[in-house]
Amino acid sequence: MPIQRRHRGPHPEDHIWFAADQGQRLRSATNDLAWLWSRGYAQPSSVKLVGDRYQLTKRQRIAVGRCCCTDAALTARKNTCCPITAIQGADLAVDGFNLLTTLEVVFSNGVLLRGRDGCLRDMASMHGGYRLIGETLPAIGFALHCLGTWQPNRVHFLLDQPVSNSGRLAAAIRNAIGGLGLSKEHWQVQVVPDPDINLKETDQLIATADSGILDSGARWVNLASEMVSWGEANQSFPNPPWLVDLRD
Repeated sequence: MPIQRRHRGPHPEDHIWFAADQGQRLRSATNDLAWLWSRGYAQPSSVKLVGDRYQLTKRQRIAVGRCCCTDAALTARKNTCCPITAIQGADLAVDGFNLLTTLEVVFSNGVLLRGRDGCLRDMASMHGGYRLIGETLPAIGFALHCLGTWQPNRVHFLLDQPVSNSGRLAAAIRNAIGGLGLSKEHWQVQVVPDPDINLKETDQLIATADSGILDSGARWVNLASEMVSWGEANQSFPNPPWLVDLRD
């Protein structure tokens, strides 16, 4: 059973660090960092430089770094991004942890960040460990409902084998698939050593917000963002998503 604990909710100081009056400062910092990265500056030192200039907290610096990318990467990601309608009739490979942790954050009323590339990223950090929480099953059910609405041909969830409890999460997803009467042939869950490799090399449409995978040139859909927009429009969440947009 999931542990009834909201450990992907907000940090106690997030209401200060990601308040509306912090938005412009964070966007400016993200823009400056992108300028440096686009000109070859080293990432750790440039994050420190920008963070010091804008007097950002450690958590704000992490947020800016997660939302940033070079201008070249931004252009390439836009060129390979497909509209959500591309899912219909397609075979879709989903970065399972990437999608579900973001949705768990939404259900936990945590901070969501919109990066330069339009992808949603969160402040949750697994560090190789994962635990099912009270928001896990709602996140799974919501994800399956949205995907069913967009009518893919096949859906293939990929989970990281080295991450603790990946097997339990896989079982939870499979149970939800069975509970909804979805075809187990067309809706599959697989625990693999390194999903990044699978997602980079597949010829299927992929769903992830992982920068390293996006920069491989694979065709992708901005699935988490589309799901959050759909859920907000249909009042599917206990609270409106807490979204901080760091695009310029």
